[in-house]
Amino acid sequence: MTKTVSPESAALKACRAAGLADRSLTQLHHHATSVFLLAAEGVVVRVSPISQQRRLETAVSLARWLVANDFPATEPANVPQPVAYGPYVVTFWQHYPQPDHGAPPAGRLGDLLRALHDLPPPPLALPTYRPLTSFKNAVDHSTYLAPGQREWLTARRKELLAVYGKLDFPLGHGHIHGDAYPGNTLWDGQGVRLGDWDEAAFGPREIDLANTFQGVRFGRSAGELDNFSEQYGQDIRQWSGLSVVCEIRDLHTLGSFVRRADRGDTAAAQQLSYRIETLRNMDAQARWGAA
Repeated sequence: MTKTVSPESAALKACRAAGLADRSLTQLHHHATSVFLLAAEGVVVRVSPISQQRRLETAVSLARWLVANDFPATEPANVPQPVAYGPYVVTFWQHYPQPDHGAPPAGRLGDLLRALHDLPPPPLALPTYRPLTSFKNAVDHSTYLAPGQREWLTARRKELLAVYGKLDFPLGHGHIHGDAYPGNTLWDGQGVRLGDWDEAAFGPREIDLANTFQGVRFGRSAGELDNFSEQYGQDIRQWSGLSVVCEIRDLHTLGSFVRRADRGDTAAAQQLSYRIETLRNMDAQARWGAA
């Protein structure tokens, strides 16, 4: 009988392989990625599917280059990484304890993205941004989705990609974070750092901006969007492609919920079904939960 490898056991094994003590490992978060804190070392341990290994190698190298160029990216820990173990690949990052007064405001992300996009091209090959690639894999292989749900999601993906392929991107193409939204920012004293570089790519700059506007699904206010746009230096709300990219983002966010539902996570399954229902009903005002 093959023993199942859990994210925690992979994290423990990887810590030992990297020369880190593992006695204070505690789980912080579990969604698309399992995240643990190694308190004694001040290190965050992120456990991702092994299919992400090449992207994570790029993410670590890119983050190190960004930090060396004075961009406030979350800094990779100074240990050999990534570490592959079983069906997982593990990376290690500096821990930034967060204060009680809340997450950084959206405007701080706008400022970070302006600085990121102003940097010269990084000296490493980034993958080309291809929307909804991992989403297609999640839908095609899901054991949870009902046939009608799978059929609708597949058709909707094709419809959106056909429209996306005809868009003009006035801000041009370059290196992008790929998953930039305020939830991926962290306080570092009075400063703010941008983390989670797994989806870094070469693509349209509008992709990094649109994710924040899709955040109205989670209660982001018009004032926050104003401040974000002001800090970035461009307001894309008049761009005809914004609604298309936000709808693509809507689908993209379902991928991790599909995978969690496949593993038997009932809270994720309920949220997934609710999100699909609101999308099928074209309910752009529906508010989504973050379960």
